[in-house]
Amino acid sequence: MSLNASQLDNSGRRIVVDPVTRIEGHMRCEVNVNADNIITNAVSTGTMWRGLEVILKGRDPRDAWAFVERICGVCTGTHALTSVRAVEDALGIQIPYNAHIIRNLMDKTLQVHDHIVHFYHLHALDWVNPVNALKADPKATSELQQSLAPGNPKSSPGYFRDVQNRLKKFVESGQLGLFSNGYWDNPAYKLPPEADLMAVTHYLEALDLQKDIVKIHTIFGGKNPHPNYMVGGVPCAINLDDVGASGAPINMTSLNFVLERIKEAQHFVKNVYLPDLMAVATIYKDWLYGGGLAGQNLLSYGTFTRLPGDKSTDLLPAGAIINGNWNEVLPVNVRDPEEIQEFVTHSWYQYADESKGLHPWDGVTEPKFELGPNTKGTKTNIEALDEAHKYSWIKAPRWKGHAMEVGPLARYVIAYASGRENVKEQVDRSLSAFNQATGLDLGLKQFLPSTLGRTLARALECELAVDSMFDDWNALVTNIKNGDRATANVEKWDPKTWPKEAKGVGINEAPRGALGHWIKIKDGKIENYQAIVPTTWNASPRDNKGNIGAYEASLLNTPMERPDEPVEILRTLHSFDPCLACATHVMSPDGQELTRVKVR
Repeated sequence: MSLNASQLDNSGRRIVVDPVTRIEGHMRCEVNVNADNIITNAVSTGTMWRGLEVILKGRDPRDAWAFVERICGVCTGTHALTSVRAVEDALGIQIPYNAHIIRNLMDKTLQVHDHIVHFYHLHALDWVNPVNALKADPKATSELQQSLAPGNPKSSPGYFRDVQNRLKKFVESGQLGLFSNGYWDNPAYKLPPEADLMAVTHYLEALDLQKDIVKIHTIFGGKNPHPNYMVGGVPCAINLDDVGASGAPINMTSLNFVLERIKEAQHFVKNVYLPDLMAVATIYKDWLYGGGLAGQNLLSYGTFTRLPGDKSTDLLPAGAIINGNWNEVLPVNVRDPEEIQEFVTHSWYQYADESKGLHPWDGVTEPKFELGPNTKGTKTNIEALDEAHKYSWIKAPRWKGHAMEVGPLARYVIAYASGRENVKEQVDRSLSAFNQATGLDLGLKQFLPSTLGRTLARALECELAVDSMFDDWNALVTNIKNGDRATANVEKWDPKTWPKEAKGVGINEAPRGALGHWIKIKDGKIENYQAIVPTTWNASPRDNKGNIGAYEASLLNTPMERPDEPVEILRTLHSFDPCLACATHVMSPDGQELTRVKVR
């Protein structure tokens, strides 16, 4: 069941949030609230256009990964990985086992890094009030920390007092820095001062952790952001006999360095991230809003494949759930033109026939910026959009005609419904702890399809990813010690070995959800390239039948304390970890050319 625009009420007061901050890219959100300050209509807009699909036409497919990786600077590497998979699929290239494991380690590094950064540096301030932390008793904060995570050595009263003093200097100087422009006196904030101080402290700790874990990318991919990939495998060589570290091939020194980074990340996830999230959830126990499509329509391509080319070994499986039927997980075929289609009825693009959707292999990215007749304001100063017409630079992808939610919540519901015991154990444990701490007796479908549930799923996935990185590390070391040093298959590197025409698709589950790249190759060059990214699914505008996307659906029926201080809107939107830079396929307001770069 999809939510339809005909069910919405766009009367009442219009609230505009532009830009939505603490996200990647440019986003606008408009809602209508009734006399009781409850959201009755929502309009999600991507406000930038990039045109990378157009840029790629005529280029060498082996170079595509380096271009599409620049779609985003936050989800580093996931577009490159998905792109090389698309080219390998088109050309029938099988990668070596070592390359598969190294790609897994890099992909999971991104997943862990992204989830930690998202919670602490993008999402936490929707729940945490740093100014309130000044009122905290450091001794009580220490006791709270020890009750939640006894294994965390950083929990003394003196430790929290030092952080509180640093924060006090910020506030007294009148320059809040990272914490400026917040709605810190809004009653939507519920945490006690001690929980606020604990969370702010871990906010600062996460800044240190995130710069260390991405060093795994520099070991295997040379740098971060935008680590190096290659069609046919990975660009790093293996030589265990080389004892050097700097600039050397992969050896036991660098592999042991990777292992230490995994251990550090695992400690933080289990002793800081998960306990913090549980503390937040128990205080905001009644905030079960933000579900939208989460209990109804969910999609995952599956991820963390143990054996190369064998999707049945996915740690988190592929599948789709529609109409709220969690008892049936449907198969997904990304090649079927009847399953995945993109519509532009309400997007600033044009098709020859906009009543129909297009499969990505036949996709068209042709901009058409126009505002509806009931738009308030001008093109350069829009006061309120006309959602009955075109209103976003994001297309509207649909699976078998359904608007879908993608992301950690979708992956976890699908994995749970598929009977994956590792996921069931995590979810059941967390829900039991939540119910015990709050005195509630919520069932899975009452809690998980919500803003809190979406945030929990992200943290549990972070734990799953970091735990499984140990398996990958051991598999890689064992395989290398058994004599396998191969990291790339270059048998089909020469375009002379390629067919005259070929097409392929690469899929992955990026931190934010289902990611697909579709490519057509002709005469050794890219004929067409289309990417449908997670935020395209979640932030999509309405389609040709008026069905609304996940962002818009999630905001409906949410009460707001103070509509002019839209904490609740940010709280739910941030739970998706929006990446509009990925979703909006830059031009000046007048459309003129800004610069021209020739890439050799």
